[in-house]
Formats: sequence, structure tokens, C-alpha cells
Amino acid sequence: MKTTSFALLAALWLPAGLATAQSTKKPAPATKATTTTAAASATSSAPLAKLFDTYWEDRAKLFPLNATSQGDNRYNDQLPNDQTRAFRQQQQQFYQQYLGSLKKFDRSKLSAEDQVSYDIFQYEMESRLNGLKLNSWMMPFAQFYSLPNTLGQLGAGTGAQPFKTVKDYDDWLKRIGQFPVWADSAVSNFRQGMKAGVVLPRALVLKMVPQLQAQITTDATKSLFYGPITRMPASFSEADKTRLTAAYQQAILTQLVPTYRKLADFLQTEYLPKARTSTGLAAVPGGAEMYAYNVRLMTTTDRAPDAIYQTGLSEVKRIRAEMEAVKKQVAFQGELPAFFTYLNSEPKFTPYKTPEDVLNAFRAIQARITPNLPKLFGRTPKSPFEIRQTEAFRAATASAEYNRGTPDGSRPGIFYVPILDATKFNTTSGMESLFAHEAIPGHHYQLSLQQENTDLPKFRRFASYPAFSEGWALYCESLGPELGLYADPYQKIGALGDEIHRAIRLVVDVGMHSKNMTREEAIKYMMDNEPISEQGATAEIERYMAIPGQALAYKTGALKLRELRDRYAKQLGSKSDLRAFHDEVLAGGSMPLAVLERKMDAWAARQK
Repeated sequence: MKTTSFALLAALWLPAGLATAQSTKKPAPATKATTTTAAASATSSAPLAKLFDTYWEDRAKLFPLNATSQGDNRYNDQLPNDQTRAFRQQQQQFYQQYLGSLKKFDRSKLSAEDQVSYDIFQYEMESRLNGLKLNSWMMPFAQFYSLPNTLGQLGAGTGAQPFKTVKDYDDWLKRIGQFPVWADSAVSNFRQGMKAGVVLPRALVLKMVPQLQAQITTDATKSLFYGPITRMPASFSEADKTRLTAAYQQAILTQLVPTYRKLADFLQTEYLPKARTSTGLAAVPGGAEMYAYNVRLMTTTDRAPDAIYQTGLSEVKRIRAEMEAVKKQVAFQGELPAFFTYLNSEPKFTPYKTPEDVLNAFRAIQARITPNLPKLFGRTPKSPFEIRQTEAFRAATASAEYNRGTPDGSRPGIFYVPILDATKFNTTSGMESLFAHEAIPGHHYQLSLQQENTDLPKFRRFASYPAFSEGWALYCESLGPELGLYADPYQKIGALGDEIHRAIRLVVDVGMHSKNMTREEAIKYMMDNEPISEQGATAEIERYMAIPGQALAYKTGALKLRELRDRYAKQLGSKSDLRAFHDEVLAGGSMPLAVLERKMDAWAARQK
């Protein structure tokens, strides 16, 4: 079993409005900041701060599900129909208005930190506007980005949607009451895509149907959405308990179940026969432009897909050599593919009997690294942290992931581990590197410190640029030896498996979407170069089919962070401080790589 990173994907690829956008353009060229007095600098930046605050308030109204995920509960009763042309036009006007307002400021007269904010905001607005020009709305959701799945997570009562007060319960009823109309519009968009030839691959549709069918039941009490009723606070009055119980049963049976059935039946009977047998996005009209946009979106660079592909080939070759060294260390006789088979089939590598055994193994990893964290970080998050098993309804198609907590600590950061069968959970799957990536110090440190930094404008506190966020998490895997990990060669091979996995992504993602590599060829390439089961490789490849370009972010960002670390260590010599480097990288939150590099170059200059 290979459990691989899937952090932040929901935040990035939910339907329009549920994601934090990235940009397709480079930020404005760096300019030398004008020397000003502190007072003048503060005065000049106050209007900019107001612009950012107003934007964030307007954004929360436009995208209430985003607000809910960030702990802003003012719009928990709303579910806008983001599948309409009118909503897309509303977005276009929204981003254009704020881009125009930003350009009224003279960037050269802003403080250094405000220049960073200016660049990120410009990047964000331009990216959103560019994305709205594409026909990706004709493919409203897939198995890895799905409002129907998101509603399941929210409605179960264990996610971001709160169920603490009577109003909370009523808010959810109002929110899901708008789901049927959303679904009708999504079906309409799918149909327009069918006419235009902009359709999903058949292999993905086959995975979507069972996800929807899982929510179909004739017994409301058996529904995932009945969870909040089973955990209703004892403080509620008997009248409210009776009313809400009846209302939830009615909503499940008359709104939710019929809507999930309608979507499942449409995909099964009408859409599946029209779904494409091809693999890559280039096979649909306008697909090449969509992929080029996604590559820029996810890497926050202008690197050509072919250059990224060549980097992937080079990295795969380098990491395979390191794997050969570990194979020799454990005295395994045979070629690497045979070694991979051994790692996946040897009984001693599947010692667990229950899901709790697996979770306890991850808790032991956390205990092992904790004493070493102060050597690498001066700042640590205040946010609580938990390790949980992924909910059963989505575990079959989920990867291990981190869900950010709320800034006030009311909801902890959660490291979710899908455990379909504990007796098949393999210790060589890279458990140590997985924890360093998804949990601590990876996503939990980066996201929590970002959210807790109240000096940042809110659009930066909650930003998520995958090249930064996933790049940071993958970079954290490389900190394993410094954290006390990978002493066991089988954990080392697991870490190398995770690293080569990200390198393979560069090859197969570009290969499928711009070089005519088929799904089957991509699965084979992955299995030939890392210890992964066919089931695991299939799930990964189908993920990249569903969200083209996203898988490129990890290696792109990690390589840039390692490049910067090595550059400053060489420049600063005896003044080089790894803790200070890490703290500075995390201090400004997630941002495009070009903005990060300028910011870090300025930091290094100050250290001299």
C-alpha cells in the first residue's frame, strides 16, 4: 500500500469559488523601495490595507463555503449556484474591479512588506481572470474535486460546518436546500460539455458514480447527513430536538437523496456513453490552453511543460540510484522491481491488526521528532493537532491529507489517514516521510503559522499556492535525518519512494496531458519506478487526469526551496542559520515562487 500526499487538494479544486487562485503571470518587476519615514510608510499603506480588508469581506460573501472552511460562520446558510453564466460574470466583474483598485497605488512608494502583498494580490486577480476565460466549467466536478463530496464532509458533522447551536443546525438545512438547484445547473454544464466535446475521461466517471450512489438510502437514519442528529447537544430543548430531527429526515429523503440519485443516474446513463476514452486534457477542444494555464497556475512559474518533463526524468534517475544503494544496504538480491515486489508482499511489513494500531504508529513518529523540532524552527504553531482515520464514505478514493484548523483553535489541524484494511497497511509505504509532509513540520506548521500571523492581510493568511505549500511539505520530507527519521533503511526506502513519486509526477502529468501518454502507460511507468501497488498507481494516475498540473507543484516548489537554502548557506557562511531560514520562509505565508525568491533574497541581504 502506498499512501501519498493529497493535502490541500479540496481547497484548491472544489468548484469555482471554493479555491484560492494562483496566477498565470509573473508579479510586477521588483523595484527598489523608496526610503520613507516610518510614519509616511504607515500612512501610504493604510488605504492598501483597507482595500485588502474590503476585498476579503466581499470575497466571503461571494464564496461562503470558503468562509466556512476558514472559521467565518456568517454565511453558513448559503450555497451559491456557481455553475451559472451569471455567477461567472459576477466573478469577472469582482476580480476586474479589485485589480483596477490595486493599480491605483504606486507600488514603488509602498513598504517592502506591502510590496509583497501588492505582488501577491495582483498575481491572484490576474490568475482568476485568466481562468474564467477557459471552458473548464463544462466539467463541473470529478472524483477528486466535487461539491457533492464536500457536502458529505460538511454534513457529517465532523468537518468545518459547525453543529453546536440551534442556528447552526438551521443554517445547514438552508444550505443543503440550495443543493438541488446547483445540481441541475451542473448537469446542464455537463451537457454543454458533451455537445462541445469537453468531457471527462470514462475512467474517472466510473469512479464518480459510486461516490454519488453511496449517499442514496431509503432510511434517513442510515445517511451520512444524519450524523449531526445523533450528536445533537443535550442543551437543546425537547421541542428543538423534535423539530430538527424531523427536518433533517425530511431534507435527507426529499432533497439530498433525490439529488445524489439524479446526479448518479445522469452520469451513469447519459454522460458515461459520451465520456472520452482518451487520457489527457489535450484531447478536448481548448485542452492545450487549459493545460498550459494549469501548469502556470500550479507551479507559479512560466516553465514550459517539456522542461518540467525533463526535470522529472533527471530526478527519477537520481533517486533510483539512491534506491539501489538502500537495496544493497539491506542485502536484497535482485533488481529494483523485484525489491519493490518484496516490499509490497513481505508479511513483516504489514504488522497492524486494527486502524488504531496504524494511528498509534503515526503518533509514535510524532513523539520521535518532537525533541528535534527546536533545532530547526524558532517559531512553532499554537494550533492544536490531531491524527484521525479518514471517514469511511470517502476513504476508498482518498489519500492521506491535512485539513487546516481554525485560527482560533476551535477546530484542530487534522492529519487524516485512510485505512481501508489495517492488516494491509504497509510500514514501508513511507510513514515517516508522510508524517513529515502532511503533518509536522509540513502542512501543520506552514498553514497554522500562516493563519496565526494576524499581521498579514486576510487574503494572505488564508492563501494556498500549491508550489509553495506542497513544495514546503515535500521539502520537509528531506529534513527527515535532521528530525531523527529514516534510521531504519526500510523507512528510508519509503522516503525515497515518496520522493521519486513526486518526480514521476512530472513525467506522467506532462506525458499524459501534452505527450499522448496513455493512462495505462502512465500506470506502468509509475509501477516500474517506485514501490506502489497497481491499485495505488491507478488512483494516483486518475487523480492527475482529473486535476491536470496540480501534481507538478510539489517537486517544483521543493527544488526551489532547496536551491534557496543552499544559496544562502553559501552566501552567509558562518552567519547562516537554518532556523532563521525556515522561520523567514514561513513568516509571510504561502505565495508565488517568484515573490518568495525576491523576499528571501532581501532577507539574506539583511543577514549580511
